[in-house]
Amino acid sequence: MGYALKGLKTALRQEHNFQFELVLAVAAVVLGLYFQLSDLEWLFVIGAIGFVLCAELFNTALEELCDMLRQTHDPHVEKIKDLSAAAVLVSALTALIIGCVIFAPYVL
Repeated sequence: MGYALKGLKTALRQEHNFQFELVLAVAAVVLGLYFQLSDLEWLFVIGAIGFVLCAELFNTALEELCDMLRQTHDPHVEKIKDLSAAAVLVSALTALIIGCVIFAPYVL
């Protein structure tokens, strides 16, 4: 668990995308508290938050590994990084859709 907390601390301090996504996660939680979401709605919101943050952490780890192994441009490394970034985008878009479905009725 110590290594995991160290990794989380590193992400919080050094990774701007992770920080931004965490701010959005906190905003979703605050909105959820304000609108008094149901238990089922909370499960989806928390799941979406976890999905995005995990994708970002995996993306960051893969990018670090690629940079460590290849300092010069390599088309395979570029493809790995692009695919990893795409995974984050897909998770973020999925979370956005979940958020819209859950919060739109409350906002409108």
